[in-house]
Amino acid sequence: MAVTYARGFRAGTAACGIKAFTAGASAIPSGQKDDLCVIHSAYPCDTGGVFTTNKVKSASVVIDQLHLQRNRVQALTINSGNANACTGAQGFRDALLMAKLSADRLDLDPDQVLVSSTGVIGRFLPMGAIKSGIAEACGKLSDAKGVDAARAIMTTDTVPKTAQLDVEIGGARVRVGGMCKGSGMIHPNMATMLAYITTDAAVEPGLMSTFVKSIADRSFNQVTVDGDSSTNDSFLVLANGAAGNEPIKAGSAEAEELRAAMEQVARDLSRAIARDGEGATKLITVKVEDALSDNDARTAARAVASSSLVKTAVHGGDPNWGRIVCALGYSGAELALDRLHLTVGGLVVFERGAGVDVDLGAVRRAFEQSEIEIVATLGLGKGRAESWGCDLSEEYVRINADYTT
Repeated sequence: MAVTYARGFRAGTAACGIKAFTAGASAIPSGQKDDLCVIHSAYPCDTGGVFTTNKVKSASVVIDQLHLQRNRVQALTINSGNANACTGAQGFRDALLMAKLSADRLDLDPDQVLVSSTGVIGRFLPMGAIKSGIAEACGKLSDAKGVDAARAIMTTDTVPKTAQLDVEIGGARVRVGGMCKGSGMIHPNMATMLAYITTDAAVEPGLMSTFVKSIADRSFNQVTVDGDSSTNDSFLVLANGAAGNEPIKAGSAEAEELRAAMEQVARDLSRAIARDGEGATKLITVKVEDALSDNDARTAARAVASSSLVKTAVHGGDPNWGRIVCALGYSGAELALDRLHLTVGGLVVFERGAGVDVDLGAVRRAFEQSEIEIVATLGLGKGRAESWGCDLSEEYVRINADYTT
């Protein structure tokens, strides 16, 4: 059930033909897939969000940042196929209208609705089709539509991405669910992805806003596919209190338990994004251990996972572990070469300042697996982190060469 797994959340979807209209079509093609969804909570949510660090921002990002200031969100409306970015004043009017149309259907105020868009940059939204789609989606809300919602927000994704879990907190059973989309234009500091995590936990006002950045730093900001950060990246966390527990307070043990559960869902979603990178054939997991700090570990892990040379070596099955050591060296993290211990697929390839006598055929076979784990132990402290990426293939070039056509 994904994003609707937490009690009190429902979803509805519609096929608006947004991508076809964006490309200049005059009518919705037959057999068009769902490309709009509405998520509704039965109760107002404590909500937190982090967004793209790109200076070029979609109108939806700007509107959401404004609406979050009131912190009484109760619905999300998301479209795929059109980013509503670089669309000037019209883009802002359209984003506001999406919120108002949804609010009118759900008996809410417009600032209780957050909007997200993803797709082609620089094209106006087909608001006639979106208006009809919002009405349709709001008319068939169901808690069984979580996976349908995840499918509706896909662009070049090949599979819907969802995760969920249960956790007992303060004697109450709490549910956490989530969905995301992302396949290309993925790079740390909020990559081209939309991600949403919901929980039915009751929390004190403002708790979600204290959670969201740390969760992103340990999950979505550790995913890299191609080095491009998008205009529309949004990660939202919503807690509606439907579990009926005593409100969780900041700094409590219960708060840490909830944060950990939400982080686990975010990490599962992050791995799904990396696995489904545009044209990807392999998932790369980079673990950095014993770094000077967690921040250093995150920096080093991201550098390896985002290295085009590492990505192409993995794609070709080339046992060129020197590219990994090189990426660690320029990452900006503290590094003492004589303390570095490096493994690829469990095989030691570097230690005590030099490469070891390893069977390169075995390293090649490790690189040829569908999942590759690289572990760099820095020997400097207790910091640790993971990053996730994928190989860089010819198919990636084809997908992005033909993206708007």
